[in-house]
Amino acid sequence: MSPAAADRTAVPSVGPAGGAQSSDVDRWSVAMSAVYGEGPARLAPRGPERGTVVAVVLTWRGRVGLFKRSRHVGHDAGLWHCVTGFVDDGNSPQAQALRELFEETGVTVAELTGFRTGPVLDLADARGGVWRVHTFQAETERRRLRLNWEHDSYRWVRTRFLTRYDGQVPWLREVLNAVVTQAHR
Repeated sequence: MSPAAADRTAVPSVGPAGGAQSSDVDRWSVAMSAVYGEGPARLAPRGPERGTVVAVVLTWRGRVGLFKRSRHVGHDAGLWHCVTGFVDDGNSPQAQALRELFEETGVTVAELTGFRTGPVLDLADARGGVWRVHTFQAETERRRLRLNWEHDSYRWVRTRFLTRYDGQVPWLREVLNAVVTQAHR
């Protein structure tokens, strides 16, 4: 198996045999690089660790899913986000990512046409703490999503228009860059 194919192989039960089409992943990666630039995500200097989380970038037909946080969440209300969650004790980051994806969007493992693990990032927050972020990219053919209470709305955004969405959480660009950078390897 080539290194590129290995990057797209994550969970044997995810999607049809072969996962996402190579050309689809590559087109998405090239478009993201054009919007956000290439290169590794910035890693935060080590500080007090706040927690371990997953961040899943969900895509549909080459578009990125942006999710507007609801007023019912304790943080980032009203801001554009990706699918996220704390890694529960006893769960692997990959299992937690799939769980969060289902809880927040209704997308099941069977509805994924690709699922890829990205790099692990250490990102600083505004108070100097550091979050360990396990990144993932998931591809679905399901356009309509079923949101839970964490999000008010969502948009499928062409990569070249991502910067037009004001009110993104500060770390979203780092996560998008990390997933795109990993896809180029």
